[in-house]
Amino acid sequence: MIEFVRTEMSEVSPSHDFEHVKRVVGLCEFIRRKEGGDPEILRAAAWLHDIGRPAEERSGEDHAEVSAEIAEDLLPRVGFPSDKLGEVTHAIRAHRFSTGPEPQTLEAKILQDADNLDALGAMGIARCFCAVGERGTSLESGVEHFHEKLLRLPELMHTETARRLAEERRRRMVLFLEWLEKEWRMRS
Repeated sequence: MIEFVRTEMSEVSPSHDFEHVKRVVGLCEFIRRKEGGDPEILRAAAWLHDIGRPAEERSGEDHAEVSAEIAEDLLPRVGFPSDKLGEVTHAIRAHRFSTGPEPQTLEAKILQDADNLDALGAMGIARCFCAVGERGTSLESGVEHFHEKLLRLPELMHTETARRLAEERRRRMVLFLEWLEKEWRMRS
């Protein structure tokens, strides 16, 4: 399954590439060790949560829905327990806080938290400006994205573990923005 994900995501833009998926898997595991949850469901959902990104980049389809459909097809073929498949696809569909359904299970909450955590802190700064380049937008639009979305993510965390990590990462972003503002004012 991991090799399938690596291959399918080889052409995905850097802001949501295979390295992002690996970080989300690691964050899910870290949170799960503190909060509980089914490791089998969580690992499958984390590895496959963005597998639909190539389709979204090509056609604009919602990658969460495409990812859930791919998981529904792939997981039974690799021997994943059928009684857990619905929880995996729910977690995948719910991982996007802005468009997905509300996460109903602990695993779905952890996946959404982990995905949002990777949008915060130093990694979030790097990913934000990768996205600016990918979309061909301005640095100003990237800074707006911090204020419109990224700095609000800690309030949306479901687990206590993620809330603590999110606040720490948020502080790093605020410090970065303070530095950026100082340098920005120096332009002619």
